[in-house]
Amino acid sequence: MLYINNNTSAISTFLVTGIPGLEGVHVWISIPFCVMFFITLVGNMSIMTVILQEQTLHAPMYLFLAMLAASDLGLSLFTFPTMLRIFWLDARELTFSVCFTQMFFIHSFQDFESAVILAMAFDRYVAISHPLHYCSIFTNSVIARIGLAIVVRTLTLQVPLPILLRRLCFCNSNVLSHSYCLHPDLIKLSCSNTEINSIFGLFVVLSTMGLDFVLIIISYVLILKTVLTIASHGGRLKALNTCISHLCAVILFFTPMICLSMLHRFGPKLPSHIYMTMANMHFLIPPLMNPIVYVVKTKQI
Repeated sequence: MLYINNNTSAISTFLVTGIPGLEGVHVWISIPFCVMFFITLVGNMSIMTVILQEQTLHAPMYLFLAMLAASDLGLSLFTFPTMLRIFWLDARELTFSVCFTQMFFIHSFQDFESAVILAMAFDRYVAISHPLHYCSIFTNSVIARIGLAIVVRTLTLQVPLPILLRRLCFCNSNVLSHSYCLHPDLIKLSCSNTEINSIFGLFVVLSTMGLDFVLIIISYVLILKTVLTIASHGGRLKALNTCISHLCAVILFFTPMICLSMLHRFGPKLPSHIYMTMANMHFLIPPLMNPIVYVVKTKQI
């Protein structure tokens, strides 16, 4: 496809990719993905419904959990359907508008979930380190302001991404390397100068998930410092036990992303379907497992 002019793209659609090398068994692969999608929808919607309807669960820990379930639900709704279209119908074509919209919501729900996990880490720190002041610190108005701040941060950083993409020309390949539209994947296909997009995209990642991860680590260092001051062994275990569900959420959300990034940069050359599977797990496993972990570990729910 040839470059036309400075304001026109020579392509009008993008092609998302299934699992390379396994196209012949896409229908069979779709079966576990359908099961995962169903469990994800039921689990997260159930948690949100129970927390919103049960007055005794209108406490900071559970309200943050409802926010986490909402972000997981949103992330699933904007990733699973595209993948299932590929597996069932071999429908790979997405228009610019659909692709940019999907990219915006995927990255927005990612950032929203990262911020909620950070808020939950702060919640655990206050509950363990300052239990007597917990209720006075985490009032309903404070939780509402935290939620609003998360939404404002997410929109402020994510809204410019599709706007900046609109100014680019796409005249090379139109084949994306994932089953959904992602910002780094899109700018690789542009034949325009993408320096601004790359710099701003990196800034968004570092100022959201990167900063959140560092602050979560700091929170747990402070939590461990407090736990070690507890005299009784049983008291220490009880305090740490309240953090297990949240630790699982941190591991499920950040580990696939870090492993995939390290593998791309420093790992050996692996078949493309392995990279694709790991990338899918980054988006699909946390929404699937978070409700299961919290239901198992939280008696009230």
